[in-house]
Amino acid sequence: MKRVAIKIGSNVLTRADGTLDVTRMSALVDQVAELYKNGIQLVLISSGAVASGRSELGIRRKMDSVDQRQLFSAVGQAKLINRYFDFFREHHIAVGQVLTMKESFGTRRHYLNQRNCIEVMLENKVIPIINENDTVSLTELMFTDNDELSGLIASMIDADTLIILSNIDGIYDGSPKAPGSKIIRYVGADQDLSAYIQAEKSGFGRGGMITKCNIARKVSQEGIRVFIANGKRENILLSLVNDPDNTLFTCFEPAVGQVSSVKKWIAHSGGFAKGSIQLNMQAVKTIRGKKAVSILPVGVIGVDGEFEKDDIVSILDEQGHKIGVGKVGYSSEEAVEVLGKRDQRPMVHYDYLYLE
Repeated sequence: MKRVAIKIGSNVLTRADGTLDVTRMSALVDQVAELYKNGIQLVLISSGAVASGRSELGIRRKMDSVDQRQLFSAVGQAKLINRYFDFFREHHIAVGQVLTMKESFGTRRHYLNQRNCIEVMLENKVIPIINENDTVSLTELMFTDNDELSGLIASMIDADTLIILSNIDGIYDGSPKAPGSKIIRYVGADQDLSAYIQAEKSGFGRGGMITKCNIARKVSQEGIRVFIANGKRENILLSLVNDPDNTLFTCFEPAVGQVSSVKKWIAHSGGFAKGSIQLNMQAVKTIRGKKAVSILPVGVIGVDGEFEKDDIVSILDEQGHKIGVGKVGYSSEEAVEVLGKRDQRPMVHYDYLYLE
């Protein structure tokens, strides 16, 4: 491991009463500090702002859920980063705060600006601590969970490893509470986990195991190894690195081969699609073949939504099922005009096409 993104979930940093678990936080910082001193570049994606604000204010009256989240996160984020600052200072390690929103990943320019910020911090031996800016993120524009954010960050910084810490040991081959259920330690690229994943969410997090698995699968396809492990276990980070044979986790094995920076951005851009293009059966078969090919207007049978050239669009098959995303080479008006025509420039060039 040379460059690692570590996501610390709400259920790791939160006590049963919803307040911040400072003892657990301190223990995790000690582990991160040891990894850092062993030469590993680290980025933290940390939840816990709402829990931190809740424990600071102790408001008992009922509040609107949005008001509550904005208030607690506004107060809690300041407290959270100060806690991290103090804990890391004991190890003589500098940290910095990066607050972001989903829409900040929507354009290539904003994406590269954030990547540059994190790279500058790493070059100057500062550990970035990243969280969603819950004070201004609206529900429809929020990340599903910090799992989704961690996948974006790991991909953005070309990490070789993403560690997702939650309050579970990994993915089981049955119900985690059922006797005889075992951890699935390694997940291959084509392994189907749908029969094992529990749909319910847990505790104080917004996401669940389905979200974690979807993110882990996508990130591993980009050549990044992904661990899902229990952040409440003692020395879990050091055990993952130094004694994996005796540590509980689920690992998604990385795919072989390089994925370009642009394709990594596009792979995580489905939520920013401004419209869609629908392909005929032959076009779908062609782009799913072994040879990299672009989507040409002759294979497009439908255009939906309003978009400009270079916007992200969803790619649909004849039945309307989403099969990928891409950066479109036409505006929606231009796309309608060249629909089904030959000898035109690509609707989506293969360099800017990601198939799910």
